[in-house]
Amino acid sequence: VAKQTVKLAEEFLLSSDGIVVGLDLSGDPTAGHGQDFFEPLSEAKKAGLKLALHLAEIPNQEEETKILLGLPPDRIGHGTFLKSTAAGSEEIVSLVQQNSIPIELCMTSNIKSQTVPSFDKHHFGYWYSMGHPAVICTDDKGIFATDLSQEYELVANTFNLTRSQMWDLSYESINYIFASNAVKSKLREQWCKLKPALFD
Repeated sequence: VAKQTVKLAEEFLLSSDGIVVGLDLSGDPTAGHGQDFFEPLSEAKKAGLKLALHLAEIPNQEEETKILLGLPPDRIGHGTFLKSTAAGSEEIVSLVQQNSIPIELCMTSNIKSQTVPSFDKHHFGYWYSMGHPAVICTDDKGIFATDLSQEYELVANTFNLTRSQMWDLSYESINYIFASNAVKSKLREQWCKLKPALFD
């Protein structure tokens, strides 16, 4: 099924005029092993598809995480247990940092899934304090009954971030979307037009 999915995505990459640009590997983190997906994901990357991979969502996935970081992915979903103090390793953190792989951080999802004990213990603080690319996300707006505005508010309140820091987080996230440079440029223009009104 994975190979068929990649083949289909490759076809749509060529025929959808920028609508299909990548693949997301997610689902039950206890089912299967990342190694089973390495070959088809590698083919997808070679074909020009971007990869967002949910990694280290639960403890004790160090081997699988290392294998999939070998691709490397263009974004990491969750990454809750990448760091050594959370059942990951410094080697994994180094791999993520060396490749500057942005991490999609989903506070409400991680609390409701019980992979993080409290908002103030969320790994956003760890990655943000290092200046690592961080993207605030919902994971799934419907399932977790949240939206992006609520997630930004949670991050701001939990980690005492200023309006300017929050704007920077939002603006910098444009760098990590799976879109053309032209689309990213348009978004940056729109953000810059809105900025003065936010800081009056």
